[in-house]
Amino acid sequence: MSTRILIVAEHDGKKLNPSTAKCVACARGLSGAEVTLAVLARDAAAVAAQAAQLEGVARVLTLENPANEHALAAVLAPQIVALAAAFDILLGPSTTFGKDLMARVAGLLDAPQVSDIMAIESARRFRRPIYAGNAILTVEAAGEGKIVGTVRIASFEAAAAGGASAPIEKASVSATLPTHTRFISVSAAKTDRPDLQTASRVVSGGRALGSAEGFRILYSLADRMGAAVGASRAAVDAGYAPNEMQVGQTGKIIAPELYVAVGISGAIQHLTGIKDARTIVAINKDGEAPIFEVADYGLVGDLFQIIPEIERLIS
Repeated sequence: MSTRILIVAEHDGKKLNPSTAKCVACARGLSGAEVTLAVLARDAAAVAAQAAQLEGVARVLTLENPANEHALAAVLAPQIVALAAAFDILLGPSTTFGKDLMARVAGLLDAPQVSDIMAIESARRFRRPIYAGNAILTVEAAGEGKIVGTVRIASFEAAAAGGASAPIEKASVSATLPTHTRFISVSAAKTDRPDLQTASRVVSGGRALGSAEGFRILYSLADRMGAAVGASRAAVDAGYAPNEMQVGQTGKIIAPELYVAVGISGAIQHLTGIKDARTIVAINKDGEAPIFEVADYGLVGDLFQIIPEIERLIS
C-alpha cells in the first residue's frame, strides 16, 4: 500500500524555491511513496509548471486565491488542512516559511509534528538530529492519524527537474480564512545575491570583522563570487549584520557547495549550521581556532589583507 505524501511548495509567486525539490527528494526516499505537490498562490500557473517537472512528483495541485498572493501561514494553513483528508503525511521545508506554516497545520489537524526530518524510514518512522546535530534520533509516531513534518533541507540533494511532466490539477476547497491576519508590507534588505538558505556558495563573517562597515569587504567578495552572505551569531548580536543573515543552530542551517568562514572562530552552535557544506574554507588569524578542525582548507592571517587579495585573483 502506497503512502500518500503532500508537500507544500515554497515559492515567491513566480519561481519555485529549491527547498521544495529537496522535500521531494526526502519523500522519494520512502518506498512506495506517492508524492503530490500543492501550490498555493494568486496565480499558480508558472510555479505549478516548474513543480510538475520535478522527478518523483505524481501530480501537482493548485489552489488559487487572491488571499494567497502573500505567503501568510495563518491564511495558507486552513486551506492545506482542507486538502489533508486524502494524505497520510504532510511536509514542508524546514525554512522560515515551512516552520511557520507546518506548525499551524499540525495544530489545526491536532496531529503530531516531526521537525527537521533527515530520512523517512516508514509511514510513521523518521530520523532527525538532536543535540546540535551530534546525535541522530529515530522517532516513531503512535496511532494511525496523519503526520505533519518539516524537512531538513541541508540533508538532501534537490530532486532533478526537466525529466518529468506530472499532471496539474486545479483544486477547490472550502476553508474559512482568518480575518485577524492580513498582509501589510514586507520590510527586508534588497539584494541581488542568492538566497542564503539555497545558495551554492556562501561567504560568512564573524565578530573579527569589527563593525558593519567591516562587512562591506565580504559583500564585495560575495558579489564577485556570486555568493550569498551569512554571519555568525556573535556578529549579529554585535549589530554588524542583520538577523536574517545568521547561520548556525539558532539561525539558518545551510549546505552550500562552498562555505567561506571569515573571522569566525567556530563555536559548536555555528558548526551545527554548516556541517553539511561540501567544502569549507576558513580564514582566521588564530591558527588554533576550532573552525580549522572542520575546514577543508585554511588560511591563517589578517582577513583584511587576505580577502582583497582573493578578490583580486578572482577573474
